[in-house]
Amino acid sequence: MLPPMVALSRRSSESTRRWPRPGPRKVSPLWRAMTFVDRGFVRLVGRVEVTGSIPAELRNQPMLIAANHIGVFDPFVLTCALREAGVNPRFLLAGGLLDAPVIGWGLRQGGSIRVDRRSANVAEAFGRVTVALRETPGPVLVYPEGRISLTPGLWPEKGKSGAARIALAADVPVLTISQWGAHEAVCWGTEVVTSWRDLVPSVVSFFRAVVNRPTFRVHFGPLVDLSDLSADKPGDAMRAHKRIMQAITDNLVRLRADQLDRPRFHDPTRPTTSRSPWWPRA
Repeated sequence: MLPPMVALSRRSSESTRRWPRPGPRKVSPLWRAMTFVDRGFVRLVGRVEVTGSIPAELRNQPMLIAANHIGVFDPFVLTCALREAGVNPRFLLAGGLLDAPVIGWGLRQGGSIRVDRRSANVAEAFGRVTVALRETPGPVLVYPEGRISLTPGLWPEKGKSGAARIALAADVPVLTISQWGAHEAVCWGTEVVTSWRDLVPSVVSFFRAVVNRPTFRVHFGPLVDLSDLSADKPGDAMRAHKRIMQAITDNLVRLRADQLDRPRFHDPTRPTTSRSPWWPRA
């Protein structure tokens, strides 16, 4: 995925810096209820197997949790797994999702952090995200790939260094999640919905999953050691990104040991237009 565990990453150039520790996170009762319902919903669709854990001392501290992205259903699975690990999750999300009428309202209840990718002042937007992550308690889930994997083997895509840059700038630890099985719950479908017909493949695949009950495997890895890297040193953000993605992939190998080449489940709606630099065979 396993590098040694560290409590917090510290850069040599910032050895005297100490961010103030935030107090316990105040979780909205409504968000608690929503994650409770989500847990029952996910277990209705399939079987959940969670391995690894989140250290108790980090559950209320600023931290990034980086996960691979394999399907439209995996946010529900990860929310379920995080709740069982003692965390009411929040997400690092594009502004468009948080502005959505229903889904966005629910995510705002959970304290998700907005990322305005098309902001006129990217540096300012990056700074706001860094401060929000550092000063608000509790882990934040992020997908370093930025989208559902479109690789033929469903291995992680190359991804972008944004999550790594935020982790280094905010000086917060990074824990990884590897997951497998959520892609069997709902088909990829289509990127743009123009009519109800576009939703048919996703709806049919969902009810098929309820009958077949796939297994959703989620593994919490150890913290990724970024202690020798700095936000100010050129190239360190990409080095951090590579460590994070490699950690996710290493543990993903264990979850899908019998499907290392291609997924056993074939989704005819998902394009396979990308390649993975992390694929073990590469």
